[in-house]
Amino acid sequence: MEYKTDIEIAQSVNPEPIVNIAKGVGIDEGDLELYGKYKAKLSYDLVEKTKDRKDGKLILVTAITPTPAGEGKTTMSVGLADALHSLGKKTMVALREPSLGPVFGIKGGAAGGGYAQVIPMEDINLHFTGDIHAIGAANNLLAAMIDNHIHQGNDIGIDTRKITWKRCVDMNDRQLRSIVCGLGGRTDGVPRQDGFDITVASEIMAILCLAQNMEDLKERLGNIVVGYTRDDKPVRASDLKAEGAMAALLKDAIKPNLVQTLERTPALIHGGPFANIAHGCNSLMATRLALKLSDYVVTEAGFGADLGAEKFFNIKCRAGNLKPSAVVIVATIRALKHHGGVAKNDLSNPNLRALDEGMPNLLKHIENITQKFGLPAVVAINKFPTDTKEEIKLVERRCEGYGVKAVMADVWGQGGKGGIDLANEVLKLTEEDNTFEYLYDVNQPIVEKIERIALEIYGANGVEFTSAVKRDIDRLEKNGFGNLPICMAKTQYSLSDDPKKLGWPKDFKIGVRDVKVSAGAGFIVALTGNIMTMPGLPKVPAAQSIDVDDKGMISGLF
Repeated sequence: MEYKTDIEIAQSVNPEPIVNIAKGVGIDEGDLELYGKYKAKLSYDLVEKTKDRKDGKLILVTAITPTPAGEGKTTMSVGLADALHSLGKKTMVALREPSLGPVFGIKGGAAGGGYAQVIPMEDINLHFTGDIHAIGAANNLLAAMIDNHIHQGNDIGIDTRKITWKRCVDMNDRQLRSIVCGLGGRTDGVPRQDGFDITVASEIMAILCLAQNMEDLKERLGNIVVGYTRDDKPVRASDLKAEGAMAALLKDAIKPNLVQTLERTPALIHGGPFANIAHGCNSLMATRLALKLSDYVVTEAGFGADLGAEKFFNIKCRAGNLKPSAVVIVATIRALKHHGGVAKNDLSNPNLRALDEGMPNLLKHIENITQKFGLPAVVAINKFPTDTKEEIKLVERRCEGYGVKAVMADVWGQGGKGGIDLANEVLKLTEEDNTFEYLYDVNQPIVEKIERIALEIYGANGVEFTSAVKRDIDRLEKNGFGNLPICMAKTQYSLSDDPKKLGWPKDFKIGVRDVKVSAGAGFIVALTGNIMTMPGLPKVPAAQSIDVDDKGMISGLF
């Protein structure tokens, strides 16, 4: 059988004009802003027109702790949506936009894979409708206005040692993590230490994904804390009168993007925060709109359930008053063997012992979803040709012991057809009553909320705060930020803050080395371990394999 790459599969399909896809979910052409034939933004008016409709059922797709073997969360989300669509269910999938950093780095894009993709995948992975560029421009406008205010006399009294706002670029560029800016003469600004984040780590990305509408977006932008005065008072973007211009740059970016899957299931792709350094969910506007336009909405949250799912529940669901109906936890037998100690090159070999030793990672995520958050769950085993019957049975048996069903799915190889069994199990779960609840009360002290996440979700036996962090927490609470939810910035490769601790680690503590407020987004960020907000490129970047011919046809994009 001839092997096709993801991009070859995507380019072999003739998409349906997006106006026809829109009609299928009751969207008039007048509510579309077309970006060519196959992409469109949805109008502000559509949110208002659909606000009184009954919500569909919300299905979250999450995963075990990521490994180099891959899990396929986005692929499973798309395949599940296609399977539900093929069963005659009015379905939409709501996903995040890819960042150019991972596309040109090591992780890859975020358009799915094989025969479970959203298209046009080249456009989605490269620039798309320009949303992330707009976010970067708004971020850097605010940075420029901060430094200009200081240069022009600093009437507010900003302490240049306490500026928390960084510039950003949507590229993995470690060279920009720590810089000194303002060098030169007096006309070149005030010298100070600074740095860059990747754009998807910008608070403006988080704000875009949690804003209810344009008015809410503008208010949140104004609430951004950019630093502190010499007497420790927070300085907001509104103090610099920056929110209006920033909102103007985001006036189109706030509108959700409509595309389609290979099987013509409608897809909303909007917003792209990382889950290891941000809240890892697509926009609230897109999710809410999908719930009004369809009976079943499949969405995903980034990385493992300890990161994306925890933030989806405690931050996004809280902000949008959402109640999920079911959760899919994606796992591969290869990845579970890696958690059991098998090297990447040996994962194709049968190994029941290593699989059994790696299973606790999956079981911990099951425990978190079903017991900590009170939601029904199913495990989706993402099929690989090397999986043996004995290995599959072991996973099924261990999951059954935790009260959930494990279902084999081959959406990568068969598209929606390969996800029918999974879709039927999900439909059954969505009819069950659930006892969904948040993990903590936002009015608890900041330290208690961080400890609750670390102890209950990660399985840590304690949290270590540096003396500087304790002072920062006291300052945040004194300034009125104590009643916000927590966004943990933590490695995605382990339940702990040490990426080398695989499986379900025991007897470890989480080390919090910094805390900062994202007052516009509405949460406190706690940075743990060695997590960075600006990634670097690998030794052999994916960019080296990407090319375009004289007809504009892209190759090498996965």
